[in-house]
Amino acid sequence: MPSRFLRFVVVVLACLIAGCGRAPAALPNDAYIWQRVWTPAVSEAMRDSAVDIRAWRVLAAQTDRSGRLQMFRPDRQVLRESAKPVVLVVRIDGQLAAWDESRLLADTEALWTDWQASGVQLAGLEIDHDCGTARLPAYAHYLAALRPLLHGASLSITALPAWLHSPALENLLAQTDASVLQVHAVRDPHAGLFDGALALAWAREYAQRSAKPFWLALPDYGSRVSWDAQGQLVGVQSEGGMADDLDDSRELLAMPQQVADFLTQLRRAAPPGLAGIVWFRLPTAQDGRAWSMATWLAVLRGRPLDARVEASTRAGQAAGALDLLLDNPGELDAPLPARLILPPSCALADGVNGYALQRGHDTLIVERQQQGLLPAHRQRVIGWARCASDKVVPHVET
Repeated sequence: MPSRFLRFVVVVLACLIAGCGRAPAALPNDAYIWQRVWTPAVSEAMRDSAVDIRAWRVLAAQTDRSGRLQMFRPDRQVLRESAKPVVLVVRIDGQLAAWDESRLLADTEALWTDWQASGVQLAGLEIDHDCGTARLPAYAHYLAALRPLLHGASLSITALPAWLHSPALENLLAQTDASVLQVHAVRDPHAGLFDGALALAWAREYAQRSAKPFWLALPDYGSRVSWDAQGQLVGVQSEGGMADDLDDSRELLAMPQQVADFLTQLRRAAPPGLAGIVWFRLPTAQDGRAWSMATWLAVLRGRPLDARVEASTRAGQAAGALDLLLDNPGELDAPLPARLILPPSCALADGVNGYALQRGHDTLIVERQQQGLLPAHRQRVIGWARCASDKVVPHVET
């Protein structure tokens, strides 16, 4: 009981320092810049979102198979010009069975020293290591050895919900100044990318385990997950464009309204110790799997997500066939409708690009196979139909 009371007091004090219990609109927002190759689109996205972002969390290095750090080359001039704090992120592969601690410490110290001389406004160092619970004691030992090398700079880590029931968690967090609880892409891919109810439960439980301020990492992206014939996971693609074909893969997507609803729940009762939100990842015009900038900022700012999709037809390439079209005339990404119901005058049809034919009692239905978004001002062909009239207007069901 005394230790629990002491932890409660520490959390309350940390909460007062971090500004806990505020509405999400008042919570600071950080953004991960996770691109290994810096392009003009990254710089443009930074400028477009700068007014809403407290700090950039920039992927600076990642371990290779031997456990050595491989450095990336973020645009330091752009980071300097942004005049915002930068948290350097070092990613240690969670699949590493072991590492040479002294060599990894030397690599990390060299990275930190190099960036200190860059003129970038450094706010601290973050270690991203998605290891199993059995590795937490070794991880804590590394952090304890790393902290003096930073000479008082803030040290934070990312944390997983899977660690919540590990007795080693308190000692791990004791080596840090703060942490970021990742509540997306942490379960079996069959369960989806993000679950708001689970995320809220994890955040509340984590608040009871952490005596330090913590942040929540929320998603604004999608992934394509593939399985083999035996049902084993064989690939996860989180960058690149959305696929148009149907195979043994599945598109997982954090829907904007789903994340917005989660933020509304936080507004009602933020967990003690919650310091802010970190978004994964900064969306750019070249990122085909992230929300558009307009949609991300609307969710971040708590604005209504009013979006609509319109259905229409046009003459297809085959004689007598009509293309079935979806249009998004608005400024925000819109959820793909669940189905298009064709009038009885249509005798044949089929779906493409994520839609498939389903036969109703007396009509044809082109049905969505998995959730997705239609970006603003974009059009998608989702099927074809042969109908008695070329003036067909499909009925949209959301």
